Amino acid sequence: MDRIEITGLRALGHHGVSEVERRDGQAFLLDVGVELDLSRAAATDDLADTVDYGSLAARLADEVATTRFDLIEALASHLADLVLSATPARAVSVRVAKPDAPLTVGVDHVAVTLRRERRQAVG
Repeated sequence: MDRIEITGLRALGHHGVSEVERRDGQAFLLDVGVELDLSRAAATDDLADTVDYGSLAARLADEVATTRFDLIEALASHLADLVLSATPARAVSVRVAKPDAPLTVGVDHVAVTLRRERRQAVG
């Protein structure tokens, strides 16, 4: 399956369980993979035959900024649902990383990665 990838998308959001995270916000890093057939776009060289990744990236960043979740698991699931509803993707993978997670030990970041497939209509 072909894939469009958006990696390292940085967006400010107010997600987390602590009051400080929800009040002050912090940076989130997104990696999104959109699985779909890109053969038509490759043949036509027409943006209408693919996913406009610039628009999709802007929409994802806006969702991070305007929604609120306690858990990055919930945020990742919400973003995956958005991609599936806004694109002809057969599947999507979403990785949400929190580089400034309030931990008592040093880490580069914590992250959640999930994959969702489009449900096929039965019947």
